[in-house]
Amino acid sequence: MLPSESPTARSVVGVADDLFAALRGESATLPRAESVVLVLVDGLGAISLRAHAGHARALTAGMAKKDVASSVFPSTTAAALTSILTGVWPGEHGLVGYRVLDRASGALVNQLSGWEEAGADPVVWQPAPTLFERGLAEGRPVFAVGIAAYAGSGFSRATLRGAEFVSAATPAERVATAYDLAERHPGALVYCYLPEADKAGHKHGLASRHWVSALEDIDAALARRVPPGVGVIVTSDHGMVDVPGHRQVVLEAEHLEGVSCIGGEPRMLHVYLEPDADPDEALSRWRRNLEGQADVGSRAEAIAAGLFGPRVTDAAAGRIGDLLVVARGNGAVYDGTAADQRSRGMIGQHGGLTPEERQVPLLRFGAFAR
Repeated sequence: MLPSESPTARSVVGVADDLFAALRGESATLPRAESVVLVLVDGLGAISLRAHAGHARALTAGMAKKDVASSVFPSTTAAALTSILTGVWPGEHGLVGYRVLDRASGALVNQLSGWEEAGADPVVWQPAPTLFERGLAEGRPVFAVGIAAYAGSGFSRATLRGAEFVSAATPAERVATAYDLAERHPGALVYCYLPEADKAGHKHGLASRHWVSALEDIDAALARRVPPGVGVIVTSDHGMVDVPGHRQVVLEAEHLEGVSCIGGEPRMLHVYLEPDADPDEALSRWRRNLEGQADVGSRAEAIAAGLFGPRVTDAAAGRIGDLLVVARGNGAVYDGTAADQRSRGMIGQHGGLTPEERQVPLLRFGAFAR
Protein backbone atom coordinates (compact mmCIF):
# COMPACT_ATOMS: atom_id res chain seq x y z
CA MET A 1 0.00 0.00 0.00
CA LEU A 2 3.00 2.33 0.04
CA PRO A 3 3.10 5.18 -2.50
CA SER A 4 5.40 4.46 -5.43
CA GLU A 5 6.86 7.96 -5.90
CA SER A 6 10.12 9.21 -4.44
CA PRO A 7 9.83 10.77 -0.98
CA THR A 8 11.48 13.89 -2.42
CA ALA A 9 8.85 14.33 -5.14
CA ARG A 10 6.92 17.61 -5.11
CA SER A 11 3.48 17.38 -3.57
CA VAL A 12 0.33 19.31 -4.36
CA VAL A 13 0.26 20.11 -0.63
CA GLY A 14 3.00 22.69 -1.20
CA VAL A 15 1.29 24.66 -3.98
CA ALA A 16 -0.34 27.17 -1.62
CA ASP A 17 2.95 28.04 0.08
CA ASP A 18 4.63 28.43 -3.33
CA LEU A 19 2.00 30.95 -4.44
CA PHE A 20 2.28 33.08 -1.32
CA ALA A 21 6.06 33.04 -1.56
CA ALA A 22 5.85 34.21 -5.19
CA LEU A 23 3.55 37.08 -4.23
CA ARG A 24 6.07 38.18 -1.59
CA GLY A 25 9.04 37.70 -3.94
CA GLU A 26 10.48 35.05 -1.61
CA SER A 27 10.02 31.86 -3.65
CA ALA A 28 12.99 29.65 -4.49
CA THR A 29 11.08 28.05 -7.37
CA LEU A 30 8.80 30.76 -8.83
CA PRO A 31 9.50 34.31 -10.05
CA ARG A 32 7.77 37.16 -8.26
CA ALA A 33 4.26 37.92 -9.54
CA GLU A 34 1.97 40.90 -9.02
CA SER A 35 -1.02 38.57 -8.70
CA VAL A 36 -1.45 34.80 -8.95
CA VAL A 37 -4.05 32.46 -10.42
CA LEU A 38 -4.35 28.82 -9.38
CA VAL A 39 -6.22 26.82 -12.05
CA LEU A 40 -7.45 23.44 -10.85
CA VAL A 41 -8.40 21.00 -13.62
CA ASP A 42 -10.25 18.31 -11.70
CA GLY A 43 -9.40 14.73 -12.70
CA LEU A 44 -6.51 15.50 -15.07
CA GLY A 45 -3.60 13.14 -14.47
CA ALA A 46 -0.17 13.90 -15.89
CA ILE A 47 -0.01 10.53 -17.66
CA SER A 48 -3.37 10.95 -19.39
CA LEU A 49 -2.50 14.55 -20.32
CA ARG A 50 0.74 13.46 -22.00
CA ALA A 51 -1.07 10.61 -23.76
CA HIS A 52 -3.49 13.14 -25.26
CA ALA A 53 -0.96 15.89 -25.95
CA GLY A 54 -2.30 16.39 -29.47
CA HIS A 55 -5.62 17.51 -27.97
CA ALA A 56 -3.96 19.79 -25.40
CA ARG A 57 -1.33 21.78 -27.28
CA ALA A 58 -1.47 24.85 -25.05
CA LEU A 59 -1.11 22.80 -21.86
CA THR A 60 1.66 20.52 -23.10
CA ALA A 61 3.65 22.89 -25.36
CA GLY A 62 6.28 23.58 -22.74
CA MET A 63 5.59 20.68 -20.40
CA ALA A 64 8.83 19.17 -19.16
CA LYS A 65 9.32 15.85 -17.43
CA LYS A 66 9.68 17.64 -14.10
CA ASP A 67 6.39 19.55 -14.46
CA VAL A 68 4.49 17.11 -12.26
CA ALA A 69 3.50 16.74 -8.62
CA SER A 70 2.20 13.94 -6.44
CA SER A 71 -1.36 14.01 -5.19
CA VAL A 72 -2.30 12.81 -1.72
CA PHE A 73 -3.89 9.59 -0.48
CA PRO A 74 -6.62 8.82 -1.13
CA SER A 75 -6.42 10.30 -4.63
CA THR A 76 -9.91 11.70 -4.50
CA THR A 77 -11.32 15.21 -4.77
CA ALA A 78 -12.42 15.62 -1.15
CA ALA A 79 -8.97 14.80 0.21
CA ALA A 80 -6.73 16.21 -2.52
CA LEU A 81 -8.54 19.45 -3.32
CA THR A 82 -8.73 20.28 0.36
CA SER A 83 -4.97 19.69 0.68
CA ILE A 84 -4.30 22.03 -2.25
CA LEU A 85 -6.57 24.74 -0.82
CA THR A 86 -5.23 24.53 2.74
CA GLY A 87 -1.62 23.45 2.25
CA VAL A 88 -1.92 20.59 4.75
CA TRP A 89 -2.23 16.81 4.41
CA PRO A 90 -5.51 14.87 4.80
CA GLY A 91 -4.41 13.63 8.22
CA GLU A 92 -4.47 17.24 9.39
CA HIS A 93 -7.44 18.78 7.57
CA GLY A 94 -9.55 15.68 8.23
CA LEU A 95 -11.15 14.98 4.84
CA VAL A 96 -9.68 11.50 4.54
CA GLY A 97 -11.97 10.09 1.84
CA TYR A 98 -15.05 10.49 -0.29
CA ARG A 99 -17.42 9.01 2.30
CA VAL A 100 -16.26 8.66 5.89
CA LEU A 101 -17.85 7.70 9.18
CA ASP A 102 -18.74 10.32 11.77
CA ARG A 103 -18.36 8.10 14.81
CA ALA A 104 -20.21 10.57 17.03
CA SER A 105 -23.43 10.36 15.01
CA GLY A 106 -22.89 7.02 13.26
CA ALA A 107 -23.56 8.67 9.90
CA LEU A 108 -21.54 8.18 6.74
CA VAL A 109 -20.71 11.69 5.55
CA ASN A 110 -20.34 12.32 1.83
CA GLN A 111 -17.53 14.87 1.87
CA LEU A 112 -18.56 16.48 -1.42
CA SER A 113 -22.32 16.73 -1.19
CA GLY A 114 -23.63 15.22 2.05
CA TRP A 115 -22.73 17.76 4.72
CA GLU A 116 -26.25 19.07 5.34
CA GLU A 117 -27.84 15.63 5.28
CA ALA A 118 -25.36 14.34 7.87
CA GLY A 119 -25.60 17.47 10.00
CA ALA A 120 -21.83 18.06 9.79
CA ASP A 121 -20.44 21.58 10.22
CA PRO A 122 -17.75 22.15 7.56
CA VAL A 123 -15.99 24.78 9.66
CA VAL A 124 -15.62 22.40 12.60
CA TRP A 125 -14.97 19.31 10.48
CA GLN A 126 -12.22 21.02 8.46
CA PRO A 127 -10.38 23.35 10.88
CA ALA A 128 -7.28 24.24 8.83
CA PRO A 129 -7.17 27.81 7.48
CA THR A 130 -7.83 27.97 3.75
CA LEU A 131 -5.42 29.78 1.46
CA PHE A 132 -8.11 32.45 1.11
CA GLU A 133 -8.21 33.03 4.86
CA ARG A 134 -4.42 33.22 4.81
CA GLY A 135 -4.63 35.75 1.97
CA LEU A 136 -7.12 37.90 3.87
CA ALA A 137 -4.80 37.87 6.88
CA GLU A 138 -2.12 39.36 4.62
CA GLY A 139 -4.56 41.99 3.34
CA ARG A 140 -4.88 40.46 -0.13
CA PRO A 141 -7.92 40.33 -2.43
CA VAL A 142 -8.96 36.65 -2.70
CA PHE A 143 -11.40 35.16 -5.21
CA ALA A 144 -12.75 31.75 -6.16
CA VAL A 145 -14.15 31.36 -9.68
CA GLY A 146 -16.39 28.37 -10.22
CA ILE A 147 -19.81 27.02 -11.16
CA ALA A 148 -22.72 28.84 -9.52
CA ALA A 149 -24.23 25.65 -8.07
CA TYR A 150 -21.13 25.11 -5.92
CA ALA A 151 -21.15 28.55 -4.29
CA GLY A 152 -22.91 27.66 -1.05
CA SER A 153 -22.16 23.96 -0.70
CA GLY A 154 -20.78 22.40 2.45
CA PHE A 155 -17.61 21.41 0.64
CA SER A 156 -17.12 24.99 -0.54
CA ARG A 157 -17.53 26.18 3.05
CA ALA A 158 -14.84 23.72 4.07
CA THR A 159 -12.38 24.69 1.34
CA LEU A 160 -13.23 28.16 -0.06
CA ARG A 161 -14.10 30.12 3.06
CA GLY A 162 -12.66 33.59 2.97
CA ALA A 163 -12.93 33.90 -0.80
CA GLU A 164 -15.29 36.10 -2.77
CA PHE A 165 -17.06 33.58 -5.01
CA VAL A 166 -17.55 34.57 -8.65
CA SER A 167 -19.52 32.26 -10.93
CA ALA A 168 -19.06 31.67 -14.66
CA ALA A 169 -20.59 28.99 -16.87
CA THR A 170 -17.92 27.64 -19.23
CA PRO A 171 -14.21 26.90 -18.83
CA ALA A 172 -13.37 29.78 -21.17
CA GLU A 173 -15.52 32.19 -19.17
CA ARG A 174 -14.05 31.01 -15.87
CA VAL A 175 -10.46 31.42 -17.02
CA ALA A 176 -11.19 34.83 -18.54
CA THR A 177 -12.88 35.93 -15.31
CA ALA A 178 -9.97 34.69 -13.19
CA TYR A 179 -7.39 36.48 -15.32
CA ASP A 180 -9.42 39.69 -15.28
CA LEU A 181 -9.73 39.61 -11.48
CA ALA A 182 -5.99 39.04 -11.11
CA GLU A 183 -5.21 41.93 -13.44
CA ARG A 184 -7.62 44.37 -11.81
CA HIS A 185 -6.62 43.54 -8.23
CA PRO A 186 -2.84 43.76 -7.68
CA GLY A 187 -1.63 41.36 -5.02
CA ALA A 188 -4.64 39.10 -5.53
CA LEU A 189 -4.86 35.34 -5.18
CA VAL A 190 -7.45 33.89 -7.57
CA TYR A 191 -8.61 30.28 -7.74
CA CYS A 192 -10.28 28.90 -10.89
CA TYR A 193 -12.02 25.51 -10.83
CA LEU A 194 -12.58 23.43 -13.99
CA PRO A 195 -14.45 20.15 -13.28
CA GLU A 196 -15.43 19.21 -16.84
CA ALA A 197 -12.73 16.58 -17.50
CA ASP A 198 -13.49 14.79 -14.23
CA LYS A 199 -17.21 14.64 -15.00
CA ALA A 200 -16.63 13.33 -18.53
CA GLY A 201 -14.13 10.76 -17.30
CA HIS A 202 -16.46 9.37 -14.66
CA LYS A 203 -19.36 9.03 -17.04
CA HIS A 204 -17.66 8.04 -20.30
CA GLY A 205 -14.05 7.11 -19.50
CA LEU A 206 -10.70 8.50 -20.58
CA ALA A 207 -10.88 6.72 -23.92
CA SER A 208 -14.10 8.46 -24.89
CA ARG A 209 -14.67 11.34 -27.31
CA HIS A 210 -16.50 13.10 -24.47
CA TRP A 211 -13.36 13.22 -22.31
CA VAL A 212 -11.22 14.35 -25.24
CA SER A 213 -13.76 17.07 -26.04
CA ALA A 214 -13.68 18.28 -22.42
CA LEU A 215 -9.88 18.36 -22.52
CA GLU A 216 -9.92 20.35 -25.77
CA ASP A 217 -12.31 22.91 -24.27
CA ILE A 218 -10.08 23.32 -21.22
CA ASP A 219 -6.97 23.61 -23.37
CA ALA A 220 -8.61 26.28 -25.54
CA ALA A 221 -9.60 28.22 -22.42
CA LEU A 222 -6.03 28.17 -21.13
CA ALA A 223 -4.57 29.17 -24.50
CA ARG A 224 -5.64 32.78 -23.91
CA ARG A 225 -3.04 35.43 -23.13
CA VAL A 226 -2.14 35.86 -19.47
CA PRO A 227 -2.15 39.51 -18.36
CA PRO A 228 1.27 41.06 -17.64
CA GLY A 229 2.56 40.46 -14.12
CA VAL A 230 0.12 37.61 -13.41
CA GLY A 231 1.60 34.22 -12.53
CA VAL A 232 -0.50 31.14 -13.30
CA ILE A 233 -0.17 27.61 -11.92
CA VAL A 234 -2.25 24.86 -13.55
CA THR A 235 -2.54 21.61 -11.62
CA SER A 236 -5.02 18.91 -10.65
CA ASP A 237 -6.25 17.05 -7.61
CA HIS A 238 -5.89 13.57 -9.13
CA GLY A 239 -5.91 11.55 -12.32
CA MET A 240 -8.03 8.48 -13.00
CA VAL A 241 -8.14 5.03 -14.58
CA ASP A 242 -10.85 3.39 -16.63
CA VAL A 243 -12.37 0.39 -14.83
CA PRO A 244 -13.76 -2.28 -17.19
CA GLY A 245 -16.65 -4.45 -16.12
CA HIS A 246 -14.55 -7.59 -15.70
CA ARG A 247 -12.33 -5.77 -13.17
CA GLN A 248 -15.23 -5.02 -10.80
CA VAL A 249 -15.19 -7.06 -7.60
CA VAL A 250 -18.47 -7.33 -5.68
CA LEU A 251 -18.11 -8.33 -2.03
CA GLU A 252 -20.15 -11.32 -0.88
CA ALA A 253 -21.78 -11.90 2.51
CA GLU A 254 -18.73 -13.66 3.95
CA HIS A 255 -16.60 -10.62 3.17
CA LEU A 256 -18.95 -8.38 5.11
CA GLU A 257 -19.13 -10.42 8.32
CA GLY A 258 -18.43 -8.13 11.28
CA VAL A 259 -18.66 -4.99 9.13
CA SER A 260 -20.69 -2.05 10.38
CA CYS A 261 -20.51 0.06 7.20
CA ILE A 262 -18.28 0.83 4.24
CA GLY A 263 -17.14 4.26 3.15
CA GLY A 264 -14.60 5.62 0.71
CA GLU A 265 -15.16 4.76 -2.93
CA PRO A 266 -14.61 1.65 -5.10
CA ARG A 267 -10.90 2.31 -5.70
CA MET A 268 -10.26 2.87 -1.96
CA LEU A 269 -12.68 1.60 0.65
CA HIS A 270 -12.83 2.57 4.30
CA VAL A 271 -14.16 -0.53 6.09
CA TYR A 272 -15.63 0.14 9.54
CA LEU A 273 -15.99 -2.90 11.80
CA GLU A 274 -18.59 -3.72 14.42
CA PRO A 275 -17.40 -2.94 17.99
CA ASP A 276 -17.17 -6.64 18.89
CA ALA A 277 -15.40 -7.71 15.68
CA ASP A 278 -11.86 -9.07 15.91
CA PRO A 279 -9.79 -6.59 13.84
CA ASP A 280 -6.86 -9.00 13.38
CA GLU A 281 -9.15 -11.76 12.13
CA ALA A 282 -10.96 -9.34 9.83
CA LEU A 283 -7.67 -8.06 8.41
CA SER A 284 -6.41 -11.57 7.68
CA ARG A 285 -9.73 -12.62 6.12
CA TRP A 286 -9.99 -9.56 3.86
CA ARG A 287 -6.40 -10.00 2.72
CA ARG A 288 -7.02 -13.64 1.93
CA ASN A 289 -10.32 -13.05 0.14
CA LEU A 290 -8.99 -10.15 -1.98
CA GLU A 291 -5.52 -11.51 -2.68
CA GLY A 292 -4.32 -10.34 -6.08
CA GLN A 293 -7.25 -7.92 -6.43
CA ALA A 294 -6.65 -5.35 -3.71
CA ASP A 295 -4.20 -4.42 -0.98
CA VAL A 296 -5.71 -4.46 2.52
CA GLY A 297 -4.21 -2.70 5.52
CA SER A 298 -5.24 -1.55 8.97
CA ARG A 299 -5.72 2.01 10.15
CA ALA A 300 -2.57 1.76 12.29
CA GLU A 301 -0.52 0.50 9.34
CA ALA A 302 -1.72 3.29 7.07
CA ILE A 303 -0.98 6.00 9.63
CA ALA A 304 2.44 4.53 10.44
CA ALA A 305 3.27 4.42 6.72
CA GLY A 306 2.44 8.13 6.40
CA LEU A 307 -0.26 7.57 3.80
CA PHE A 308 -2.37 10.40 5.24
CA GLY A 309 0.62 12.66 5.82
CA PRO A 310 3.21 13.13 8.55
CA ARG A 311 0.65 14.20 11.16
CA VAL A 312 -2.77 12.68 11.79
CA THR A 313 -5.08 14.38 14.26
CA ASP A 314 -7.32 12.42 16.59
CA ALA A 315 -10.36 13.65 14.67
CA ALA A 316 -8.94 12.49 11.33
CA ALA A 317 -7.83 9.14 12.75
CA GLY A 318 -11.36 8.50 13.96
CA ARG A 319 -12.69 8.90 10.40
CA ILE A 320 -10.23 6.42 8.87
CA GLY A 321 -11.60 2.92 8.39
CA ASP A 322 -10.54 0.04 10.61
CA LEU A 323 -9.46 -1.55 7.33
CA LEU A 324 -8.41 0.16 4.09
CA VAL A 325 -8.94 -1.64 0.78
CA VAL A 326 -7.00 -0.26 -2.19
CA ALA A 327 -7.86 -1.82 -5.55
CA ARG A 328 -4.90 -2.96 -7.65
CA GLY A 329 -4.32 -2.02 -11.28
CA ASN A 330 -7.53 -0.80 -12.89
CA GLY A 331 -9.92 -2.67 -10.60
CA ALA A 332 -12.66 -1.54 -8.23
CA VAL A 333 -14.32 -3.12 -5.18
CA TYR A 334 -18.04 -2.74 -4.46
CA ASP A 335 -19.84 -3.65 -1.26
CA GLY A 336 -22.86 -5.15 -3.01
CA THR A 337 -25.54 -2.87 -1.54
CA ALA A 338 -28.20 -1.32 -3.75
CA ALA A 339 -26.72 2.16 -3.30
CA ASP A 340 -23.25 0.94 -4.19
CA GLN A 341 -24.46 -0.93 -7.26
CA ARG A 342 -25.72 2.31 -8.77
CA SER A 343 -22.13 3.53 -9.07
CA ARG A 344 -21.02 0.48 -11.07
CA GLY A 345 -21.74 2.34 -14.30
CA MET A 346 -18.96 4.81 -13.51
CA ILE A 347 -16.08 4.16 -15.92
CA GLY A 348 -13.30 6.56 -14.96
CA GLN A 349 -12.41 6.16 -11.28
CA HIS A 350 -9.77 7.23 -8.78
CA GLY A 351 -8.81 7.02 -5.12
CA GLY A 352 -5.97 4.50 -5.33
CA LEU A 353 -2.20 4.57 -5.49
CA THR A 354 -1.37 4.09 -9.16
CA PRO A 355 0.78 6.69 -10.95
CA GLU A 356 -2.17 7.36 -13.27
CA GLU A 357 -4.17 8.54 -10.25
CA ARG A 358 -1.48 10.22 -8.15
CA GLN A 359 0.77 11.96 -10.68
CA VAL A 360 -0.70 15.31 -11.74
CA PRO A 361 0.57 18.15 -13.94
CA LEU A 362 2.14 21.22 -12.35
CA LEU A 363 2.36 23.77 -15.17
CA ARG A 364 3.53 27.39 -15.18
CA PHE A 365 2.19 30.23 -17.34
CA GLY A 366 2.30 34.00 -17.48
CA ALA A 367 4.82 35.53 -15.08
CA PHE A 368 5.74 32.02 -13.91
CA ALA A 369 6.61 30.67 -17.38
CA ARG A 370 10.16 29.44 -17.82
